[in-house]
Amino acid sequence: MLEIRSADQFYGDVQVLYQVSLTVKEGEIVALVGPNTAGKSTALDMISGLIKPAAGQILFHGKPIHELPPHAIVELGIIQVPEGRGLFPFMTVEENLELGSYGSKARREKADTFDRVLELLPTLRDRRTQMAGSLSGGEQQMLAIGRGLMAQPKLLMLDEPSLGLAPLMVQKCFEIIKEVHSRGTTVLLVEQNVHHALSLADRAYVLETGRIVMEGKGPELLANPNLQEAYLGL
Repeated sequence: MLEIRSADQFYGDVQVLYQVSLTVKEGEIVALVGPNTAGKSTALDMISGLIKPAAGQILFHGKPIHELPPHAIVELGIIQVPEGRGLFPFMTVEENLELGSYGSKARREKADTFDRVLELLPTLRDRRTQMAGSLSGGEQQMLAIGRGLMAQPKLLMLDEPSLGLAPLMVQKCFEIIKEVHSRGTTVLLVEQNVHHALSLADRAYVLETGRIVMEGKGPELLANPNLQEAYLGL
């Protein structure tokens, strides 16, 4: 479904990604894990078209997309839920959700999608007239995911969805991701919580200082002694 081929990226004169290559097959959950400042969010921003790769290619269903503007990439069904959620705090839950229906197909089917999102995330149904900024951190993350789902993603990219959440809400967040995937959405997950991410992922990549240093099936990487020592303290 998605392929990054030998992508480089810079911020000014500083190189932040080096020859990064990864693939996401349709129907998978793929995790991209690694420490802060490794370049994980940069990789997602490249896929979304927010920044262009300095070198390399990004393909979706075999067609290059790295020169497309972000709104055209959204129309293809590639949707990013950003780190920090990016909600509009002085708009209601319902208004934030409706903003997810940006694409033409999503706009036409907004009412049906809205009902499905509230069925998946019933807490939001009870909060639909509440200002987004007044929600708890866990509820805000649900809203951010819900807004992404309103766009009817073929590929849903989640950037640090468990960041700042209490342990119980972290567990709930990953359960929601699992349910979204079970309903047919392909997922690319960027996450610092390595244990949860690898437990959930079909395959995963480890990114360190801008380079892919390890890849494999999620459970196999979770059992890797080097990864356990570096990220799990085992």
